[in-house]
Amino acid sequence: MKKIISIAFVLLISFSIQAADPLNQTSDAPKPDMRGLDNKVQNLKKEVLGLNRDLFILEEELLFPATSQVAVFLSIDVGEFFKLDSVQLKIDNKNITNYLYTEREIDALHRGGVQRLFVGNLKVGKHELVASFIGIGPRGREYKRGSTIIFEKNTDAKYLELQIIDSEARHQPEFKIKEWE
Repeated sequence: MKKIISIAFVLLISFSIQAADPLNQTSDAPKPDMRGLDNKVQNLKKEVLGLNRDLFILEEELLFPATSQVAVFLSIDVGEFFKLDSVQLKIDNKNITNYLYTEREIDALHRGGVQRLFVGNLKVGKHELVASFIGIGPRGREYKRGSTIIFEKNTDAKYLELQIIDSEARHQPEFKIKEWE
Protein backbone atom coordinates (compact mmCIF):
# COMPACT_ATOMS: atom_id res chain seq x y z
CA MET A 1 0.00 0.00 0.00
CA LYS A 2 2.77 2.40 0.92
CA LYS A 3 4.52 1.44 -2.31
CA ILE A 4 1.47 2.61 -4.31
CA ILE A 5 1.47 5.93 -2.48
CA SER A 6 5.21 6.37 -3.06
CA ILE A 7 4.83 5.66 -6.77
CA ALA A 8 1.92 8.11 -7.02
CA PHE A 9 3.95 10.84 -5.31
CA VAL A 10 6.96 10.23 -7.59
CA LEU A 11 4.74 10.46 -10.66
CA LEU A 12 3.09 13.59 -9.32
CA ILE A 13 6.43 15.26 -8.57
CA SER A 14 8.00 14.32 -11.91
CA PHE A 15 4.87 15.52 -13.75
CA SER A 16 5.01 18.81 -11.84
CA ILE A 17 8.72 19.30 -12.58
CA GLN A 18 8.29 18.58 -16.28
CA ALA A 19 5.32 20.95 -16.48
CA ALA A 20 7.11 23.75 -14.66
CA ASP A 21 10.48 23.41 -16.43
CA PRO A 22 10.57 25.84 -19.35
CA LEU A 23 13.87 24.32 -20.58
CA ASN A 24 12.20 20.95 -21.00
CA GLN A 25 10.03 22.25 -23.82
CA THR A 26 11.27 22.50 -27.39
CA SER A 27 11.07 25.86 -29.11
CA ASP A 28 9.12 24.36 -32.04
CA ALA A 29 6.35 22.88 -29.89
CA PRO A 30 3.48 25.13 -28.85
CA LYS A 31 3.47 26.05 -25.16
CA PRO A 32 0.68 24.29 -23.29
CA ASP A 33 -1.91 26.21 -21.36
CA MET A 34 -0.29 26.47 -17.90
CA ARG A 35 -3.65 26.95 -16.13
CA GLY A 36 -5.01 23.72 -17.53
CA LEU A 37 -1.84 21.92 -16.55
CA ASP A 38 -1.97 23.41 -13.06
CA ASN A 39 -5.57 22.22 -12.67
CA LYS A 40 -4.55 18.71 -13.71
CA VAL A 41 -1.73 18.72 -11.15
CA GLN A 42 -4.09 19.95 -8.41
CA ASN A 43 -6.63 17.24 -9.28
CA LEU A 44 -3.88 14.62 -9.18
CA LYS A 45 -2.80 15.87 -5.74
CA LYS A 46 -6.40 15.60 -4.47
CA GLU A 47 -6.68 12.06 -5.81
CA VAL A 48 -3.38 11.03 -4.19
CA LEU A 49 -4.45 12.53 -0.83
CA GLY A 50 -7.81 10.74 -1.06
CA LEU A 51 -6.07 7.48 -1.88
CA ASN A 52 -3.67 7.99 1.04
CA ARG A 53 -6.61 8.56 3.43
CA ASP A 54 -8.44 5.45 2.17
CA LEU A 55 -5.29 3.33 2.52
CA PHE A 56 -4.75 4.58 6.08
CA ILE A 57 -8.32 3.64 7.04
CA LEU A 58 -7.93 0.22 5.43
CA GLU A 59 -4.62 -0.33 7.22
CA GLU A 60 -6.24 0.56 10.59
CA GLU A 61 -9.10 -1.88 9.94
CA LEU A 62 -6.67 -4.65 9.00
CA LEU A 63 -4.30 -4.08 11.92
CA PHE A 64 -6.96 -3.55 14.58
CA PRO A 65 -10.20 -5.35 13.60
CA ALA A 66 -13.16 -4.58 15.88
CA THR A 67 -13.40 -8.22 16.94
CA SER A 68 -10.06 -8.02 18.77
CA GLN A 69 -9.51 -4.27 19.29
CA VAL A 70 -8.86 -2.76 22.72
CA ALA A 71 -8.28 0.96 23.21
CA VAL A 72 -7.23 2.71 26.43
CA PHE A 73 -7.73 6.47 26.96
CA LEU A 74 -6.71 8.92 29.70
CA SER A 75 -8.62 11.93 31.04
CA ILE A 76 -8.00 14.33 33.93
CA ASP A 77 -10.65 16.19 35.92
CA VAL A 78 -9.33 19.34 37.68
CA GLY A 79 -5.88 18.19 38.84
CA GLU A 80 -5.33 20.33 41.96
CA PHE A 81 -4.16 17.44 44.11
CA PHE A 82 -2.05 15.58 41.56
CA LYS A 83 0.36 16.69 38.84
CA LEU A 84 0.79 13.79 36.41
CA ASP A 85 4.32 12.91 35.30
CA SER A 86 3.98 9.46 33.71
CA VAL A 87 1.67 6.49 33.17
CA GLN A 88 2.52 2.83 32.78
CA LEU A 89 0.01 0.27 31.45
CA LYS A 90 0.11 -3.49 31.74
CA ILE A 91 -2.37 -5.97 30.33
CA ASP A 92 -2.16 -9.53 31.62
CA ASN A 93 1.14 -8.66 33.31
CA LYS A 94 2.73 -7.52 30.02
CA ASN A 95 3.99 -3.95 29.80
CA ILE A 96 2.11 -2.37 26.88
CA THR A 97 3.01 1.30 27.24
CA ASN A 98 4.98 3.82 29.27
CA TYR A 99 4.22 7.48 28.67
CA LEU A 100 6.09 10.52 30.00
CA TYR A 101 4.16 13.81 29.79
CA THR A 102 5.26 17.29 28.78
CA GLU A 103 3.80 20.48 30.23
CA ARG A 104 1.85 21.13 27.03
CA GLU A 105 0.28 17.66 27.11
CA ILE A 106 -0.72 18.08 30.75
CA ASP A 107 -2.22 21.48 29.93
CA ALA A 108 -4.25 19.94 27.08
CA LEU A 109 -5.56 17.21 29.39
CA HIS A 110 -6.55 19.82 32.01
CA ARG A 111 -8.51 21.70 29.35
CA GLY A 112 -10.63 18.60 28.66
CA GLY A 113 -8.48 16.65 26.24
CA VAL A 114 -8.56 12.86 26.16
CA GLN A 115 -5.42 10.97 25.17
CA ARG A 116 -5.37 7.62 23.43
CA LEU A 117 -2.67 5.72 25.28
CA PHE A 118 -2.97 2.35 23.60
CA VAL A 119 -4.71 0.56 20.74
CA GLY A 120 -4.06 -3.12 20.28
CA ASN A 121 -5.52 -6.56 19.80
CA LEU A 122 -6.65 -9.01 22.47
CA LYS A 123 -8.30 -12.37 22.17
CA VAL A 124 -11.75 -13.00 23.60
CA GLY A 125 -11.80 -13.71 27.34
CA LYS A 126 -10.93 -12.16 30.69
CA HIS A 127 -8.01 -9.74 30.93
CA GLU A 128 -6.46 -7.61 33.67
CA LEU A 129 -5.44 -3.98 33.07
CA VAL A 130 -3.09 -2.37 35.60
CA ALA A 131 -2.40 1.36 35.33
CA SER A 132 0.36 3.00 37.39
CA PHE A 133 0.37 6.79 37.77
CA ILE A 134 3.48 8.70 38.89
CA GLY A 135 3.56 12.39 39.66
CA ILE A 136 3.52 15.03 42.38
CA GLY A 137 0.76 14.67 44.94
CA PRO A 138 -0.53 16.73 47.83
CA ARG A 139 2.11 18.77 49.70
CA GLY A 140 4.56 18.47 46.75
CA ARG A 141 5.59 14.88 47.47
CA GLU A 142 6.25 12.19 44.89
CA TYR A 143 3.08 10.20 44.46
CA LYS A 144 2.67 6.75 42.92
CA ARG A 145 -0.70 5.06 42.70
CA GLY A 146 -2.22 2.26 40.71
CA SER A 147 -5.59 1.13 39.55
CA THR A 148 -6.67 -2.31 38.33
CA ILE A 149 -9.64 -3.66 36.44
CA ILE A 150 -10.50 -7.14 35.24
CA PHE A 151 -12.58 -6.88 32.09
CA GLU A 152 -14.22 -9.29 29.70
CA LYS A 153 -13.22 -8.97 26.04
CA ASN A 154 -15.94 -10.22 23.69
CA THR A 155 -16.17 -9.98 19.90
CA ASP A 156 -16.87 -6.22 19.99
CA ALA A 157 -14.23 -3.52 20.36
CA LYS A 158 -13.45 -2.67 24.01
CA TYR A 159 -12.81 0.91 25.18
CA LEU A 160 -11.39 1.71 28.62
CA GLU A 161 -10.80 5.15 30.14
CA LEU A 162 -8.31 5.94 32.88
CA GLN A 163 -9.66 8.82 34.95
CA ILE A 164 -7.75 11.04 37.37
CA ILE A 165 -10.29 12.87 39.52
CA ASP A 166 -9.81 15.25 42.45
CA SER A 167 -11.69 14.25 45.58
CA GLU A 168 -12.55 17.52 47.35
CA ALA A 169 -13.79 15.64 50.43
CA ARG A 170 -10.53 13.73 50.93
CA HIS A 171 -8.16 16.31 49.39
CA GLN A 172 -6.63 13.46 47.42
CA PRO A 173 -6.68 12.39 43.79
CA GLU A 174 -8.71 9.33 42.81
CA PHE A 175 -7.71 6.98 40.02
CA LYS A 176 -10.48 5.06 38.29
CA ILE A 177 -10.84 2.86 35.23
CA LYS A 178 -14.14 3.07 33.38
CA GLU A 179 -15.43 0.75 30.67
CA TRP A 180 -17.23 2.52 27.82
CA GLU A 181 -20.42 0.92 26.62
